[in-house]
Amino acid sequence: MVSQKVTIKNPTGLHLRPAGILCKEAMQYKSLITFSFRESTANAKSVLSVLGACVKCGDEVEFVCDGEDEEEALKALVEAIENGLGE
Repeated sequence: MVSQKVTIKNPTGLHLRPAGILCKEAMQYKSLITFSFRESTANAKSVLSVLGACVKCGDEVEFVCDGEDEEEALKALVEAIENGLGE
């Protein structure tokens, strides 16, 4: 299991389009991928779960990847967020 904290840089936070991009990226991996924000944990492979977390710009989330490709998954997700998730 690996984890890393990352700050959301999108001006509008994780609204539908970037949430969809995040989920699409997460679904490429076999590992269980979740993220913690405040007191909740969201499934990064579920758009509804990501949207339900209500993550805004500047918020810090902690991604946790657990499985056979956890290292690659974590690296790819952090990189996607740092690149603005297509925005």
